[in-house]
Amino acid sequence: MNHTLSPESLDNLAHLVRSCGRWAHAQQKEITRTYKSDGTVVTEVDLEISRRIIEHLQANFPQANIISEENPLPFDEEAAWTFILDPIDGTDVYSQGMPCWAVALAILDNERNPVGALISAPRWGIGEEELFIRLDPGGVLLVNDQPFTLAEDKDLPHQITMGSFGQRYFDFSRFEGKIRIFGSAILHLLSAVIYPHVQGALAQSCYAWDIAAAHAVLKHVGMDVEYIDGNPFHYSDRLLIERKKFHPPLYAGTKACIKELGRLLPPDERHR
Repeated sequence: MNHTLSPESLDNLAHLVRSCGRWAHAQQKEITRTYKSDGTVVTEVDLEISRRIIEHLQANFPQANIISEENPLPFDEEAAWTFILDPIDGTDVYSQGMPCWAVALAILDNERNPVGALISAPRWGIGEEELFIRLDPGGVLLVNDQPFTLAEDKDLPHQITMGSFGQRYFDFSRFEGKIRIFGSAILHLLSAVIYPHVQGALAQSCYAWDIAAAHAVLKHVGMDVEYIDGNPFHYSDRLLIERKKFHPPLYAGTKACIKELGRLLPPDERHR
């Protein structure tokens, strides 16, 4: 069986993810904010994007696994590819009209390595309003359709990003740099790659779909994520099949940056 993903199929998928992001932008003023049973925010836009992308994946990649925040589906251990979808990462800020959110789709290979990503953040960007990330498995990283080159100074964490609950997990008493908090785990992690003066990130405990697309981009440029206790991160059954949060939180960046993050921002005593 041919397990490759054709250029045409990836082109069509990229077009869909980008169009979903733009559609979400157009709908943002009109959305209704509701709550799921766990207290997290959901909107009708999340559900519609999830429906559109899952239907497309099922029709065009019928043998692949699909893991989505909104739609639990069966998981095949033998599948060549696994797609991980967050229809809107940053639903809370999206529902309030803020700009930091993204449609995020990751691709894992049959060894559960994150090797592809499509991220549409139409109200975010690098000096312009729209950010679209495309990383085909084995391909070149494209940012707004242009090949991307990583900035050189990424080993010392002068500026970092983190999630909204980062203050609960880390000891900030030694860190003298700047911290950015936007409201989207995908864009927090992605910032260490795309912004030249952001070197690393802290990721609080969350779900596979909250990080997988950005993780693929990090890996592609030679960065990674690592648990704050020093253990390597991988997409375990707990994350993919049981759909549980990973724990403990993560450091993200180059190997040298992660080491510095561990020194400058150790776990709070409550989480050692």
